Amino acid sequence: MAEEPSYRLPRTAWPTRYRLELAPDLGRSVFEGSVRVNFDVVEPIHELVLNAAELSIDEVTVRTPDGRSSRASVSLDEQEQTARIALADELPAGSGYEVELRFAGAITEHLRGLYRSTFVSDDGTEHVIASTQFEPADARRLFPCWDEPEFKATFALTLIVDETLVALANEAAVSDEPAGDGRRRVTFAETMPMSTYLVAFVLGPFDLSDPVDAGGVPLRVAVPPGKLHLARYAERVGSHALRFLSQYFDIPYPGGKIDHVAIPNFAFGAMENLGCVTYRENALLVDPAVASQLELQRVATVIAHETAHMWFGNLVTMKWWDGIWLNEAFATFMELATTDAFHPAWQVWTSFGAAKEAALATDALRSSRPVEFSVGRPEEAEAMFDVLTYQKGGSVLRMLEQYLGPETFRKGISHYLSVHAHANTETTDLWDAIEEVSGEPVRAIMDSWIRQAGYPLVTVEEGPDPASIRLRQSRFLYDRSGAPPEQSWGVPVNMRASVGGRVQRQRLLLDGDESTVSFDEPVDWIVVNEGAWGFYRVRYSPNLLGRLAAGPLGEVCHPLERLGLVVDVWASVVAGEASLADWAAVVGALGEEIDPDVWSGIVGPLELLDLVADERDREALRAFARRTAGPVWERLGWDARASETDRERICRGRVVRALGLVGADRSVAAEAAARLARSASDPGALAPDLLTPVAEIVVASGGEDGWNAVLQRYRQSRTPQDKVRYLFALSKATEPELLSRTLDMVLGAEVRTQDAPFVVQLAMMQRHGSTLAWEWLEQHWDDLEERVPNLLVARVVEGIPALMDADVAASVHAFTDTHDLPLRGPRLDQLLERMDINVVLAQRLRGTLRDALGA
Repeated sequence: MAEEPSYRLPRTAWPTRYRLELAPDLGRSVFEGSVRVNFDVVEPIHELVLNAAELSIDEVTVRTPDGRSSRASVSLDEQEQTARIALADELPAGSGYEVELRFAGAITEHLRGLYRSTFVSDDGTEHVIASTQFEPADARRLFPCWDEPEFKATFALTLIVDETLVALANEAAVSDEPAGDGRRRVTFAETMPMSTYLVAFVLGPFDLSDPVDAGGVPLRVAVPPGKLHLARYAERVGSHALRFLSQYFDIPYPGGKIDHVAIPNFAFGAMENLGCVTYRENALLVDPAVASQLELQRVATVIAHETAHMWFGNLVTMKWWDGIWLNEAFATFMELATTDAFHPAWQVWTSFGAAKEAALATDALRSSRPVEFSVGRPEEAEAMFDVLTYQKGGSVLRMLEQYLGPETFRKGISHYLSVHAHANTETTDLWDAIEEVSGEPVRAIMDSWIRQAGYPLVTVEEGPDPASIRLRQSRFLYDRSGAPPEQSWGVPVNMRASVGGRVQRQRLLLDGDESTVSFDEPVDWIVVNEGAWGFYRVRYSPNLLGRLAAGPLGEVCHPLERLGLVVDVWASVVAGEASLADWAAVVGALGEEIDPDVWSGIVGPLELLDLVADERDREALRAFARRTAGPVWERLGWDARASETDRERICRGRVVRALGLVGADRSVAAEAAARLARSASDPGALAPDLLTPVAEIVVASGGEDGWNAVLQRYRQSRTPQDKVRYLFALSKATEPELLSRTLDMVLGAEVRTQDAPFVVQLAMMQRHGSTLAWEWLEQHWDDLEERVPNLLVARVVEGIPALMDADVAASVHAFTDTHDLPLRGPRLDQLLERMDINVVLAQRLRGTLRDALGA
């Protein structure tokens, strides 16, 4: 058998069943336990090698199938995180072996392994909870185990806990009995075969909702004390998700129950532990009466995402961490399909088009990476949790679905899950299953999108005659200083054209450098990438773009297509391939645009231009923002109407943000301050969808009074959404003293560690705070590293692309050269490259905005 790398376990023994007993002591922040693991031997062995990290192992016993037992010695390798068990006698190949280990460890505050967090209830009482977070490879910090995804086994868990605490785990409790000394012994049903990173339990003074029958599966929501009224929406969404996904996959939910658990301090958005899904509070708990549409949508999509993992990731799991992209990309795809069925009025597929832009921006860098790349040590998998995995991965799956047809795609997915249930797979197993059902060359098409970095720019030009169109593909890059790599993709191109006054559609797989498409008659206008599902950019010739924009755009193009047009032209501006005036002309052609996601494609560039503009251009930019947003704001106004759509409510927030922050509209700022003040006693004074932008406007324009008003709102928050909204709004302070006070808050107990990095990041991303925030970060880097776990410290650095001053950018490069930043894979290189691109963009555009945008 081939020798494995030092960080991989030998394939000579495979676990089949764990019986795990744990006794956590939250008061002393320690735990002790024992585990008995049944395992099979593949070939004769003289030692067992398991994973263990930060554990003491006191006793090891090995039992053979015939009942003989022997003590064994163990040696720990902290660097490789392994426990090597020396066997008294060689174990021949066979099944029915058992190893028992007794161990102990510490409950930390590092948001991984078994960790503790505290919260204060409304009555002022401080509570302690303990929860697990194991992905990608931290189960080894709780118990010795085969801590790799391919080593699936069943888990029978017993917890010995304080009798006052609620204990939840992957499966339901089957017994709960006194254990003496004020403790009780809770035993849980055995799980299905699964990977160690999915083992989970939580302990604490939780309130539990009554079980809801979700298609035969009991569903509950667990919350910190006093927050059960915020769980009702999660019950509705969770029940819908279980029913919808069971039907979509045509496979029953693979667990016995499902609990959705709100954790006060949590590193990620959520974690898909089988049957015991853990969340940040603002991703699970919400009051629909006072929440914005985007906040409700976020809760729905996160619950749907985690529920989709019960099948895609838990029932069928990747063999190694280089396949984690497929787990997350598919859960992203399914969260949208599930949420779209739950609340069609949100049009979440259109919203995903806006989210996709973040992945397109990253993938336009020379430092980008393939969606799937080789992962060595498990910690390298952390580089997978980015926009390329979630947004690009989800986008190419959506592109494939639209090309094959939704029902064919669904049948392929169901076939894949059925064939590989309870097993481990590689990416090609999915392509082969869909190919078998569809008859299309799925593997060949998808490999070009998954196994190479970047994406194509499809250039659309007039063909050799008026009834034809020529398409060409080449890699799109922001940095055009060197020759682009020679790459090509299998590009599914859907087209819609006006031909002689009639609409015609064509479909083409562009798998070469160029192709010519012919229509029956001369082409009036054409939309390439119809529906904007393709993960690529489109650049029309000036003539074809002019014909399309004369449509007008609101009648010719669907919202997602209009969004694609706006962001594609902006990307060409960043790359130096189009002028700012070209982008302004496209924005002008939108007219009184009312779609919120198209507005996201307008507001993003406006905010970047706000960082670029010097005083010569400042008023020209503000006037352009007011000119663009003003007519739409007159239509929408401050107060929601009963007849308006959910998307109009979302749009209201984006338009007022453009007016109040970029446009610096004084009347908007004054009304924002007045309404925020009135809303303290009259919630109807401010529509929920305006709460966040209004808080930001008040901080940005209101000086110390405005900052203090929002700080008070933060301290009096009653929902998780309010807590985050008002804290993050404080980063919009324009006065140095106020911004410094905001930044200093993140080092104190008033701001949770899970939120602290984002405050610094957001301060770095606004015009008045970018240089100050960077200098603060340089000064307080050690303090931040001491307070915030490494996996969250990395979030701070996400703000550096907004540092568009050349001298500041030079100091960033010097800092990153001399500090070991906790960023995995190429992410740091990507952030630095985007910062450098933005510095060049700023140098190119400064002093030109007045002419490009109009006086």
